[in-house]
This record gives sequence, structure tokens and C-alpha cells, in this order.
Amino acid sequence: MNRVRILMVLVVALMAGGGLAAGTYSYLQNVPVKTVSVPTRPVVIARANLALGTELRAEDLVASPWPEGSIPEGAFSDVSQIVGRGLIASVVTHEPILPGKLASKEAGSGLPPIIPAGKRAVSVKVNEVIGVAGYVLPGTVVDVVTTQSPTMRPEDMTSKVVLTQVPVLTAGTRLEQEGKDGKPMQVTVVTLLVSPEQAERLALASSEGKIHLALRNPLDSSEPVTPGIQPGGLLGRVGAPRAARSSGPRIVPASPQAPTPPPTVEIIRGDKRERTVVG
Repeated sequence: MNRVRILMVLVVALMAGGGLAAGTYSYLQNVPVKTVSVPTRPVVIARANLALGTELRAEDLVASPWPEGSIPEGAFSDVSQIVGRGLIASVVTHEPILPGKLASKEAGSGLPPIIPAGKRAVSVKVNEVIGVAGYVLPGTVVDVVTTQSPTMRPEDMTSKVVLTQVPVLTAGTRLEQEGKDGKPMQVTVVTLLVSPEQAERLALASSEGKIHLALRNPLDSSEPVTPGIQPGGLLGRVGAPRAARSSGPRIVPASPQAPTPPPTVEIIRGDKRERTVVG
């Protein structure tokens, strides 16, 4: 008897719960949905990833509706306003095109617009050894080491760091790394970003001797000053290059002085002269 009562209570509870759930679902389905319209304006964005130095084409861009309250300052509203201009910074898909990432209308595209004022782009010929096995890629930072003999004698051959913290603009014809994993890329020419004075040093180093590129961590801002190394110093026979050793004034040892004679007294007796040592 008790089991029948319990079963009846469960059935009634299930029916009541099911009816309440069905009523709630029906009510929610019939609640009118309020739509809120946000004012928008067209903003020019990139259709795909665009690399540094790219000349913008109409098919690379699209004017997309953008919430009016969050439009970036300086954003363009018409694709025709920026077609033909070059990028001085890379752009990702759906990113708004802003004036700070565009070269001037007269600058064109490619490498020239991305060279900062007061800087120069200088290319050097490299191989697998000089290019650090292909790890010298656009965006990396290197030191330049030259090896040459100022007197054309083998014993005066010197290796010296002549430039530090030099950014790499291009490797081959690429302005950007192909991937984010830093894979090596074999090239024959590397273009470096230098000042006019550094350009002179780099040109002299590459024409008068051999150069090597030393890859460094871009977060390392130190500028080491080295004395250079010659074959004798490399083998432990000489402490420093000859030029460094002979740069100071030459010290000439003083000649020995004659001993000072003791004090004497001259005595004259008639036609005789006589000297006597005092003390």
C-alpha cells in the first residue's frame, strides 16, 4: 500500500514538473526580441595578411561596417584613397589600414619607403658561413666582424668587430621572414640598415678584407668594445695587436750619468800648484 502511494506521488510530481517546464519554454519562445541598432561607418580593412613593402591593390582591401564609437583614429572609409601606396609595416587579416602604416604617396612601395630618415640600406654578399647558416633573416640583428691586414703582411692580419647592433632589412629579396618559427633561409645577399658613417665602414671592410656576420639576441643592447686579435695573440704569443701595442708614446731609457768628482782645494806655492781633496 505504501509503495502504491509513493509511486502515485512520483507520477504527480513528474507531471507537474513537466507541465511547468513546457509552460516556461512556451513563454520564452513568445517573448518579443528587442533589436538594438548600432550606428556604423565603413572602414577600409585588409582582406588577407599583407607583408612589409606591399603595394596596396583594390583586391587586397575592403570597406567593412565598423561601430562608429570604436573606429580607429585616421581610418580610411574608401578603398580608392589608399590604392597604390606602400606598406611600411605588415598588416594582418581584417586589420584596419591606418596612416601610420602607409608610405607617402610619392614614396612608392618596396624597400625605399621603409628606410628611416638618416639611415641607409647597404647590401653585402654572403654565403652559408657568413650568413650564419641561413639564420640571418629579415628582422634579426647582427654584428659585423672584418678580417684584414693593414700592412699586407700575414703576421699583421687582424680580426675586429667594426659594427654592432645592425638590423637586417632583407635577406635575398624578402622583406619579412616566411614563418614565425625562424627557419634558416639560404641567400646570397643580405641588406643591412646603417647610418652613413657605418655605411662607409661596411664598404671599406667588405672591399679591403673579409667580413662575417655575428648573429645576436635582439634584446641584447650591449655594445662590446674589443681590441681585435692577431695570429700571435690567438696563439698566446702576443697580448694585443701590434697597432694597439705601438699606439702609446715610445719610452727611451735615460743614459747613465758620470759620477760627480769630489770637492778639491788648489794650493799654490811659488811656481808649484797642488790639488788636495777636501774631507
